[in-house]
Amino acid sequence: MWELTFPRTVVIGEDALGYLKTVEGKRALIVTDKVIHKLDFMEKVAEYLKDAGLEVQVFDDIEPEPSMETIIRGAEFAKKYNPDWFIAVGGGSCMDAAKAMWVLYENPSIAVDGINPLSKLGLRKKARLICIPTTSGTGSDATWATIITNVKDERKMELTSREIVADISILDPELPKGMPPKLVAGTGLDALAHGIESYVSQWRNDFSDVLAIGAIQMIFKYLPRAYRNPEDKEAKEKMHNAATMAGISFGNSQVGIAHAMGHSLGAIFHVPHGRSIGLFLPYSIEYSARQAMERYATIAREIGIEAKTDEEAVGKLVEAVRKLERDVGEPASLKEAGISRRDFDKRLNDLATRAANSTCTFMNPRVPDTAETKKLFTYAYEGKKADF
Repeated sequence: MWELTFPRTVVIGEDALGYLKTVEGKRALIVTDKVIHKLDFMEKVAEYLKDAGLEVQVFDDIEPEPSMETIIRGAEFAKKYNPDWFIAVGGGSCMDAAKAMWVLYENPSIAVDGINPLSKLGLRKKARLICIPTTSGTGSDATWATIITNVKDERKMELTSREIVADISILDPELPKGMPPKLVAGTGLDALAHGIESYVSQWRNDFSDVLAIGAIQMIFKYLPRAYRNPEDKEAKEKMHNAATMAGISFGNSQVGIAHAMGHSLGAIFHVPHGRSIGLFLPYSIEYSARQAMERYATIAREIGIEAKTDEEAVGKLVEAVRKLERDVGEPASLKEAGISRRDFDKRLNDLATRAANSTCTFMNPRVPDTAETKKLFTYAYEGKKADF
């Protein structure tokens, strides 16, 4: 048996932000970062909420890869304001932060690292959550996961609870139009990894499969266009929708070792999340294909790759992923990402141990031990085919 979890409402299309005018409540707390707070559409978000009769406050101290300390500060801010809506506006960091702040606001007895799928959090007695993504990649608006950084331990905590899935996800195609090309690339590859890893996950199911394939097809088609032309409205809208589709997919299956390795790399070397995940994706396919050859081959054929055998199809899929990465200006190896060999070797054991112990790793179709994870990191540093 598998319990599927989705946002209760997903709003898409032109002027989706206008849905905020229908929200019922007294006080809304917008959770965002200082850059997003300065953008023009934030005035519209606040105005729509006020039109609905809500008071509005803003907490804009969210940093990339939000820390436990920020979550605690944000929760204290919320307790003083007493909102009945958390409105997360921004990328994955803002949405993840809002989820964790919401938990501590509703249940002060729970620590940040106490968020887990086995504990009853008791949410929705005081507030609910709306997620409004401004980037097209993380899928956090549709998942029951939040990634929070333990700065002291240099560790990204993969925290989950079905209670923290958003009540409402609003996908307004105007919001990602201002994304710079590097952000389009990184978030798009993150979404691609969500789709691919979801499709081969040990927890995959019929529902996650359909959304994963649909998202993968859209990303291969529209990511290069969205990257090359910021004015391509269709491409931006399709990527925005694909990111949430992939988020719903992996939120109801799981991701794999590309995410485990990316979380480890990001926490230690502070490489942006999307870049980290995308970099490891082709290596993870090569490594995992022994246990999921047919599944990867199906992905290849669904994006139009022709091949006589499954093995040939998987090889061409890896080539297609690497070509897409080149087309959007992303590095193909850790060396290309600017990490020195000396620094890499110094932290290799830490990288491998943390990735091997990640919850993402255990749902991968082929589960590596620490030694194999270490080897996979080394191959990804050198840009070698993961043929072991």
